[in-house]
Amino acid sequence: MKTPLKQTWDLETIFSGGSSSASFLAFLEEMESKVQQLQAQLKAAKVPQTVLDTERLDSVLNSIQELFNGASQAGSFVSCLTAQNQHDKLAVQLGARVNTLYAQGKSALVSFQNLLAQTSEDIWQKWMEREAIQPISFVLTEYRNEAREKMAPELESLALDLAVDGYHGWGDFYDTIVKNMTIPVPENGEIVNLSVGQAANKLDEADRSVRKDVFARWEEAWAQVEDYCADTLNHLAGFRLKLYEKRGWTDVLKEPLEISRMSAQTLDTMWQVINETKPIVVKYLERKAKLLGLEKLSWHDVEAPLGTSTTKIPYDDAAVTIVEQFGKFSSRMADFAQMAFEKSWIEAEDRPGKRPGGFCTSLRLSKETRIFMTYAGSPSNVSTLAHELGHGYHQHVMNELHPLNQNYAMNVAETASTLAELIVSDALLEAAEGQEKVALLEDKIQRGVAFFMNIHARFLFETRFYELRKKGVVGAQQLSELMEQAQREAFSGVLDEAHPHFWASKLHFYITNTPFYNFPYTFGYMFSAGIYAFAKENPDGFADQYDALLRDTGRMTVEELASKHLGTDLTQADFWRNAAQVTVQDIEQFLQMTK
Repeated sequence: MKTPLKQTWDLETIFSGGSSSASFLAFLEEMESKVQQLQAQLKAAKVPQTVLDTERLDSVLNSIQELFNGASQAGSFVSCLTAQNQHDKLAVQLGARVNTLYAQGKSALVSFQNLLAQTSEDIWQKWMEREAIQPISFVLTEYRNEAREKMAPELESLALDLAVDGYHGWGDFYDTIVKNMTIPVPENGEIVNLSVGQAANKLDEADRSVRKDVFARWEEAWAQVEDYCADTLNHLAGFRLKLYEKRGWTDVLKEPLEISRMSAQTLDTMWQVINETKPIVVKYLERKAKLLGLEKLSWHDVEAPLGTSTTKIPYDDAAVTIVEQFGKFSSRMADFAQMAFEKSWIEAEDRPGKRPGGFCTSLRLSKETRIFMTYAGSPSNVSTLAHELGHGYHQHVMNELHPLNQNYAMNVAETASTLAELIVSDALLEAAEGQEKVALLEDKIQRGVAFFMNIHARFLFETRFYELRKKGVVGAQQLSELMEQAQREAFSGVLDEAHPHFWASKLHFYITNTPFYNFPYTFGYMFSAGIYAFAKENPDGFADQYDALLRDTGRMTVEELASKHLGTDLTQADFWRNAAQVTVQDIEQFLQMTK
C-alpha cells in the first residue's frame, strides 16, 4: 500500500464543487423530474388482473429503482458534506431538498404498494413466479404486507409529506444544536474550545484527571442545551406515536423489528442470554476498577484504557494493520480496504467543525463508499476504522445485485462491521505478549461491554421513554433520571457516577429513518460473534460462505439467514450462548492474566 495516506476524503469524484456543485444541482433536478415521471406512471397504473398486466408494471419497478438509487446517491453526498463541515449552510439547504425528494419517492412507493396489496392472491402468486420477478419476490412481498398494515395510501402520502418539515425537521435540529456547541477544555495551560467530536475523543484519554474534567464539562455543556434536546426528542416520539396510533399499532417495537426483519422472540432470547452473561461482565468491570485504583468505575472510566500509556497509533500504521489482518480472513476484504485507503474514500482528519461519531455511506450509482470518523490514534479509533470498513465491504459484495435486494437492515449491517473489528483485534491479540496483550484484550472486551450494557441501557431508556410519552411530554430532568436509572440497571449496579445527559448527547436517539437505533447494534455484535465462532470451526472456504451470507442480507429475515448459512435457530438460546462465549472466554483470560 502506498503511504503516506491522505486523511481527508475525495468527494470531487462524486460531484465536483462541494455544496456549490453545479453537477450535483443538475443531478437533483434530474431526480426531481424522475419523481414526476414516476408519479405519472403510477397515476395511469391499474391493479393487475392477469399475468400480462403484471409485465406492464415492470417499467414502474424500473423507475422506482432508478429513483431510489439516485436519491441514495444524493443523500450520501449531502451527508458527507454536512459531516465534514457542520457550518456548511448550503449543504444543510441541499439536505432539505434531498429529504423532500425522498418523501416524494416514498409517497410514490406507497401508491405502488397499494397496487400490490390490491392484487388478488392468484395473480400475485403467478406474478412472483415470473423469472424476472422471482429474485426480488421477497422484497415485493414485504412491500405488499406493509401496505396492508398501514393507513390508506393518501393518508400515508400525507404523513410522509408532513414528515419532511415535521418529523425529519426535528431530527435535523439535533445537528443544529450540536454544530453551535463548543466545550471549553484545558490544553497546555490554556482553555481551548473544542467541537463536540473533538471533546468526545478526550473522554478516552488514559489520564483519569483529564477524563474526569472533560466529562464534567461535557455534562455541563449538554445540561445547557437540555431543553432544546428534550423538545426535539419529545416531538420525534410524539410524531411516531401518533402515526402508530392511526395505523392501529400498539407496540412501539413493531416498526423497528420489521425494519430489522427479525421477530420479537429472537430479540427477547438475545436479551435473555445477555442478562445471563452479565455476572462475568460485572467481574471484569470490578477488576478493571481495581486496576485503575478505584472503588467503582464512573461512566468516563468504563471505556478508559488501562495504564497511563500515551502511545498513539499513526493512521498509516492502522491502515497497514487492517489490510494485513483482513487478508488473513479474506483476500477480497483486504483488497477492498486497500482500495478505500488508496482512493481516499475515508475522512479521518482530526479538526474542528466536524460532526461527532463515525459512519459509512454507500454511493449506489458510482458503486463506491465513503467513511467518516475523527482519527486521534487510540486503539478504539483503529477499531472504529475497521468497523466502518466492514460496512463498506458489505455494500461492496452487494453492488452487482438487483437494487431492491441491496436494502439490508441495520442489524445485519452491524454484523459485517463488528466481524471486521473481531478479525483485527483477534489477529493482533495472537501476536501480542505481556502488557501489550492485556491492553489489546481489554480493548476487545470493552466493545462487548458496550453492546451488552451501554446499548442495553439505551434500549431500556427508549422503551420506557415511549411508554411515558404516550401520557404526555417528558421533561429534561425526568429524561435524565430515566437515563441514569437505565444505565445503573443495564450495568448491574457497578457504576459510581452515571451519564444522566447521555439521552441529549447521543445522535442515535435523533435518527429518524431508523427508530430504536440501539438493539440492532447488539444483534450485530452477537450475530457476528456467532459467525466468527462458526468460521473458526469451519475455516475451509468460509470467506466465500461469508460473502454469500452478506449477499442474502437484503432478501431474507435474520432467522432465515441463520438457518440457511449457519444451520441454527435464532429464536432459541443455543446460538446466542455460543456467541456470548466469545466475550466470556476473553474475560476469563483477562481475569487470569490480571490476578
